[in-house]
Amino acid sequence: MVLTSRIKSVDFFRKIPRDLTEASLSGAGLSIVAAISMMFLFGMELQNYMALTTTTSVIVDQSSDSEFLLIDFNMSFPALSCEFASLDVSDILGTNRLNITKTVRKYPIDKHFEATGSEYDPTPVPTIIKHDDKVDDQETGEGSVKLNAQDFDKISHQYPILVVNFFVPWCIWSNRLKPSWEKAARIIRQRHNPAGDGRILLGKVDCTEEIELCRSHHIQGYPSIRIFRKGSDVRDVHGHHEHESYYGDRDTDSLVEAMEQLVRPIELDSQKSSSKDGDGKTIVDAKRPAPRGGGCRIEGFVRVKKVPGNLVISARSESHSFDASLMNMSHIISNFTFGKKVTPRMMNDLRRLHHYTQTTHDKLSGKVYINVEDRANVTIEHYLQVVKTEVMSSSHQLIEDYEYTAHSSLVHAHTIPVAKFHFEPSPMQILVMENEKSFPHFITNICAIIGGIFTVAGILDSLLHNTMRLVKKIELGKNL
Repeated sequence: MVLTSRIKSVDFFRKIPRDLTEASLSGAGLSIVAAISMMFLFGMELQNYMALTTTTSVIVDQSSDSEFLLIDFNMSFPALSCEFASLDVSDILGTNRLNITKTVRKYPIDKHFEATGSEYDPTPVPTIIKHDDKVDDQETGEGSVKLNAQDFDKISHQYPILVVNFFVPWCIWSNRLKPSWEKAARIIRQRHNPAGDGRILLGKVDCTEEIELCRSHHIQGYPSIRIFRKGSDVRDVHGHHEHESYYGDRDTDSLVEAMEQLVRPIELDSQKSSSKDGDGKTIVDAKRPAPRGGGCRIEGFVRVKKVPGNLVISARSESHSFDASLMNMSHIISNFTFGKKVTPRMMNDLRRLHHYTQTTHDKLSGKVYINVEDRANVTIEHYLQVVKTEVMSSSHQLIEDYEYTAHSSLVHAHTIPVAKFHFEPSPMQILVMENEKSFPHFITNICAIIGGIFTVAGILDSLLHNTMRLVKKIELGKNL
């Protein structure tokens, strides 16, 4: 009994007998207000504990010198043929890669951005085309037939093989081809008289005179040698033509041999001939299907060094000339991103931790840059400033992303118009870290809320009760 009494003496929460307590209306009101306040503040504290908070800092980019930057893209050019479309990459360190094909795919499209065929043959064409140094021909006159828009379709369906040289008089390559072409045409005419034999005819089209005819056949580089086969070159509802482009040597002997190989299967009653000429050289790679549309969709990726550089889309050929006034580099960008591909799940985590990512990860996506036809020699430039962002979640999972700002402009081109993407990686990077919430700290705040409100309510109740008692005593004294 004595031990029990001693233990009771250290009780911090001594009880007052219920008979000695008095309930009041003011106390009840304060109790209700205190309970509501506790519930409200508890909810606010719980929301704060459950909410995600991050700390953002800017630090020097920690990437190593050997680390490359991946550029992923998908762009559509309605007026740039896949036949000459070239993607080039350069940087300030002297790197200069031209006509990248290993990681780039090209698909022909029409002016409405609709696909017109399968992937364009990525096999590189010969970069060094052989020409005659001097044509020793005493014959005068032209061997090829000059074609125009009125008789082109009729003649193309009259001969089993029609080979056409699309040229312009001001082009140096067209002028170098002209004597060899005419001599080869005369030789073929002598061997296969169109009036008697009728298997092949060599023609030519001046694209400065027949602008619409050349445009309908998607001629963008000069000279362009196209092979039309009777029965296969039929226009569909979209105006597409199925024919081949010749990329072989342009000297007289090579041209004559190429024409002979075109005639030989017909001459042998559809029997296949050897693909080699008398010198053992193959020319099977000298021709391939011509693009069925005047536009091109370019997609793929390239790896670049993390230094300022340029990604350029242009018409390029070592043996063709281009009319800058007719080049239109209008394009639509479906995708243009930096860094490794971000999965949808990773993107959701990025947006949850760093909400600005949604608009800056692919800033150019869906943008349209159209140059009106009456504005010639226009280059479309995009200036991109790239910033690396690293996001560290509470589970210590590192997510890496690249954001960029984009500023675009249309400028007058002094040479061939291009679509130019100038990228400049920042030497700084953004580090976003998720702040961890302490559960003991949350419990402490809850206890502080409950205890604080209970104490304040008790003080207010005591003040209110004593004040009311004092008022009653004063009123009682007056009555006496």
